[in-house]
Amino acid sequence: MFNHNKIIVFLLFFIVFFSSSEPGYSQTSSNDIVYVLPVEQTVERGLEAFLERSVNEAEEAGADHIIFEIDTPGGAVDAAGNIAAIIRNAPVPTTAFVTDEAMSAGAFIALNADEIAMAPSTEMGAAQVIDGSGNAASDKAQSAWIKNMKGAAELNGRDPEYAIAMADPSVDLEEYRAGEGSLLSLTASEAEEVGYAEHIVEDREELLSALDLEGAEVQEADVSIAEHIARFVTNPIIIPILLSVGSLGLILELYSPGFGIPGIMGASSLFLFFFGHAIAGFAGMESIVLFIAGLVLMIIELFVPGFGIFGFLGIGAMIGSMILASFSTLNIVLSILIAAVVSIAAAAILFSVFGKRGPMKRLVLEESVNTNEGYISNVSRNELVGKTGKSLTPLRPSGSIIVGEERLDVVTEGGYIEQGENVKIVAVQGSRIIVRNL
Repeated sequence: MFNHNKIIVFLLFFIVFFSSSEPGYSQTSSNDIVYVLPVEQTVERGLEAFLERSVNEAEEAGADHIIFEIDTPGGAVDAAGNIAAIIRNAPVPTTAFVTDEAMSAGAFIALNADEIAMAPSTEMGAAQVIDGSGNAASDKAQSAWIKNMKGAAELNGRDPEYAIAMADPSVDLEEYRAGEGSLLSLTASEAEEVGYAEHIVEDREELLSALDLEGAEVQEADVSIAEHIARFVTNPIIIPILLSVGSLGLILELYSPGFGIPGIMGASSLFLFFFGHAIAGFAGMESIVLFIAGLVLMIIELFVPGFGIFGFLGIGAMIGSMILASFSTLNIVLSILIAAVVSIAAAAILFSVFGKRGPMKRLVLEESVNTNEGYISNVSRNELVGKTGKSLTPLRPSGSIIVGEERLDVVTEGGYIEQGENVKIVAVQGSRIIVRNL
């Protein structure tokens, strides 16, 4: 009986020991994986592409939690909306950790996470929509944005009034405003007070502790060099600059002997445009092939007299390729128009100042022939000036005369001369012999 009891006690101890060692039974598991994704600088489509790739990578790696470390002054509304959708659709719990500021579009992104954590002395808010000139956007755009802010707040049970006040200065929340007519911005303590922050932590380690993920394996998603380039060249302000530099460089190359700095500058700018948009996931191989085809057609047009079908097809193909590669049709059309104006103005100035040089000189015939070099297009009868003759036909004002035994085709100075009248040759202009009645 004693041996049986010993065996039972041993088995119970064995079961309890190994059961408590199973990962599923521990409060925090060393197998937990936390992905940390930086949301930094301006919010634009390049950042969207990076976050989409990183969230997919976290899902494939079996991450248990994703932390978005936010430090941004805001950015493009469309990109913010897409990033918010990426966060909402993430397959695992998400936390927005404001490490410095989450302003404008950054505040909207943070509100879409399951939880919000803020470091001391950080702030979140001031999310009014502005247009390209820095002024408040139209009422229609403002109304849509306010609804988006409200929906993001309600998504996780937060009081939407504060989110609305971040986008609408007319909402009365004087206790938290910097002044009348200003947009709401919340400090870390204020955000915690109104339920817009679940945690105030000093750093990432303290946040992991607050999330009960102390023993988790932390994976940081780094922005690659290619993605840095993509974020830079997909900025709506940079795109027209790139296209203008690209077109201007190629035009300058036409006035330069050989292939030099202007050509390299132009080709590099256009390469960066397509490379950045390809990395960001906007440009496919079809847009690159279409652009190259357009470039080939333009080169063919340079060697074909006049401006015809090859030129129009080339321009159309190049513009079409840029539209296909862009994330916004309106933005790329405006950028192309800006580049076109810059290119036309530059071409006009260069042509007027430098004339035809470089490859342009080879495409235009500049040599001329003249009598000083021995070239004669027709025989000039200057020796006839002063001679007299008689009209063989009426001169009205052209006709024929006879000088000596030679018959000549002549014209009068403008008057009518009858047949058989005496005339005098007064001038010879090339093959044109002018006579006057005596």
